[in-house]
Amino acid sequence: MNIHATLAASLHCQQTASPDRWEATFRQMVLFDLAADMELGFFLSYYRNFAIPGIAAPLYTNAEIQQRPVKRSYDTAIVIYELIANGLDSDRGQAMVELLNRVHRNVPGSKDDFLYVLLTLLVVPIRWVQKHGWRQPTTAELAAASRFFIELGDRMNITSVPTSYADAEGFFDRYEAANVAPSAEGQHLMDATVQVFQSRLPVPLRPLAKRLISNMLDDDRLTSSLGLPRAGSISRAALKRGLELRNAITRRRSLKTQAHFTPGEAGSSLYPNGYSLDQIGPVNVPRSPVLAGNELP
Repeated sequence: MNIHATLAASLHCQQTASPDRWEATFRQMVLFDLAADMELGFFLSYYRNFAIPGIAAPLYTNAEIQQRPVKRSYDTAIVIYELIANGLDSDRGQAMVELLNRVHRNVPGSKDDFLYVLLTLLVVPIRWVQKHGWRQPTTAELAAASRFFIELGDRMNITSVPTSYADAEGFFDRYEAANVAPSAEGQHLMDATVQVFQSRLPVPLRPLAKRLISNMLDDDRLTSSLGLPRAGSISRAALKRGLELRNAITRRRSLKTQAHFTPGEAGSSLYPNGYSLDQIGPVNVPRSPVLAGNELP
């Protein structure tokens, strides 16, 4: 449970957090202080992989996303939130790391491809918060987030993970400049996944799902590669105004005392009664004994 009574108290703690408490600092950032924006950032990071032909091709060949887009999307989010909420070295955290390693064991790709996928989860949410969040991330939060993904990368045998957020951004931008391009596979994956975003929108807005994603990605080369409509200046301005209004309201509210994510708890139509860890992950990958017995008591 969050121990900070107010937004101001939590911000002070996040500003002065010890580097040794990097997991707690990142957890506070993701599950409480900047929860809504970090969740949306994780969501957007998922799409960016489809704009890299070398990554989109094996994802398309695997067919898990096309056949079970809702499960793949929710399970991807659950894995990262399980790691953040419980800690990388907790029993549940170790089970999720094992799942990640098993799922990616035979996936083709270069060292830089795997590093890019890891860093989308760091850079994309942080950049969204910096541009649209109700407050800026603190220096301690940037360091804690970077340390989290350095440690996760180490456990996944991903080498040469940048040691600072600035270096992570540098790699991310260089990789995208060299690799973002249209592909039929990437556009098929995007089309299959849009329905997940649509399901979270009010019914009148669902036909606008692709345009809304374009506005949030705010990158013409990326949206063109994904086969999405180009965002217009009016819709961009409307999104900006809507987020500014939301932020003004957020600053006047008390800090939530309930975490944004509770391990194993019901939270979607996919797992209406909650989930156990052995339910998470692709159905076409053999289950591992390490996942058995990791349900919440």
